[in-house]
Amino acid sequence: MIGIDLIKIDRMKRFIERFGDQGLKKFLNLEEIKLVKNHRNAAGFWAAKEACSKALGCGIGRECNFHDISLTKSSKGAPLITLSPKVQQAFNITNTSVSITHDGDYAIAVVALH
Repeated sequence: MIGIDLIKIDRMKRFIERFGDQGLKKFLNLEEIKLVKNHRNAAGFWAAKEACSKALGCGIGRECNFHDISLTKSSKGAPLITLSPKVQQAFNITNTSVSITHDGDYAIAVVALH
């Protein structure tokens, strides 16, 4: 299953200016917030979580919320994505892959789930 999402980086900048850390806590856990260095990173994380929910075919909601999807970094700085046990079991997911990129005004993420 594959999902993709795109977000305008300025949208995330305005979101953070308006809601600050409280806004980030709506879609990121505390460890993810530590990884976010700026609004570009936050936009990439948002896109990755949205892309993951699209790969699952359910979107963000009752079956999978933002906090069921966790992002970390590998020792080389590559993004890694992990699903909560509840979501892994419900959707029979055994492997995850994520790619996040930024180009100009946009952040884009692609997620593959197996």
